[in-house]
Amino acid sequence: METALSVNIPVYEHQQLSINAFGHSVTMPGHTYGPAVRPYYLIHFILEGKGEFIVNGTHYKLSAGKGFLIEPDYQTVYKADLEDPWTYIWIGFSGKDAWQAMTMLGLSQEQPIFKSEEKETLKTCVMSMIRRNRRNAADTFYSLSMLFLFLSTIAASSKDDSLKGGNLYVDQAMAYIRSHIAEPLKTEDIARYVGLNRSYLSALFKEQTGLSPLKYIQRSRLTKAQHLLESSRLSVASIAYACGYQQPESLMKIFRQQYGMSPSAYRKMIRQQSAVGSV
Repeated sequence: METALSVNIPVYEHQQLSINAFGHSVTMPGHTYGPAVRPYYLIHFILEGKGEFIVNGTHYKLSAGKGFLIEPDYQTVYKADLEDPWTYIWIGFSGKDAWQAMTMLGLSQEQPIFKSEEKETLKTCVMSMIRRNRRNAADTFYSLSMLFLFLSTIAASSKDDSLKGGNLYVDQAMAYIRSHIAEPLKTEDIARYVGLNRSYLSALFKEQTGLSPLKYIQRSRLTKAQHLLESSRLSVASIAYACGYQQPESLMKIFRQQYGMSPSAYRKMIRQQSAVGSV
């Protein structure tokens, strides 16, 4: 259970940057949210207490002064500590410039954790948005200004020291890959986008991720396919095309090699597990 002040606004994907949700929550011990999938970017910041954030099979134990990013279409779970449950704020946003904003912050699903000592500034941004929520033009522009202040404050902070430090070029390349995953992708095109030659980008990529750009693209496509199988009702063929596979058979072959079962069998297994868990 939680006591929350929450505001949700319809998603307008044609806008460059728009706010979709914001709020403040005081949770009870063990309160769990998810598994859930959002259609927009969502940033949480912990004001007090502790909890756990789970994404891509990775568990992050977090406490006051830290925050986490949730990207669109990714299934996540987060739950409050049993002894010291957290209080947190959040802002959700979308638009054509949203992924680029996250790239500038150096945040992604691979590196979703940040920390900030500016708790009061971040809290003021969200609480001001809650107080000025009359859905008129003045309040809309005011809320956008608070979003930019919120992001600016995070940018002036740093990513969690417990995570491997990133490289801006690699962060930009990874964000570009995620944003264009349904399209044909070549290392040369990605290198050109970030302003490096192919060999240097590949070396940086290998150093930071342990993978070549091509291997990262392959892993990203498979991960996205896995999430869509878990969180959507799209056909396997539609998922294959959405993840950049030219033929559904390509996804089926790679998925079976990785998980030992077909995409359809995997989806059936996940639904059976969810049904058992909901009883």
